[in-house]
Amino acid sequence: MGFRSFLHRLTAPTPIGERPDGACKMVCVVNHGLKMGKGKIAAQVGHGAVMATMKAGSEKPMYLEQWFSTGQKKVCLKGLDAEHLLELERRAIAVGISTTLVHDAGHTQIPSGSLTVLALGPDLDTLLEEVTGNLKLL
Repeated sequence: MGFRSFLHRLTAPTPIGERPDGACKMVCVVNHGLKMGKGKIAAQVGHGAVMATMKAGSEKPMYLEQWFSTGQKKVCLKGLDAEHLLELERRAIAVGISTTLVHDAGHTQIPSGSLTVLALGPDLDTLLEEVTGNLKLL
């Protein structure tokens, strides 16, 4: 268990509800059409992971707990462009997966408001595979 997981267990209220059955992961789909540099991609994925974790803490705490206890798996995949990310978001919402969109502030490489990352989950591996299983690793 990492330090953050340990600290979370000490300070967070006990989540209520049914724990999902199976391993959970988080998927970050990067807008490959923007041609971002490696550092920019890393920063945008970081934003997505933090935002999705915070959202899960308030909306799906048992999924967050399961994700913490199954290794906090994260996968980064290539999305074609903003339209592709939005289509994936619609499909994810339709099956009950939490979604988080990351838009850039426009201070460096790309225009302000550009959709850079779609973060999905944390949710069950099997459910996320239904939406993103055909995408390539980043």
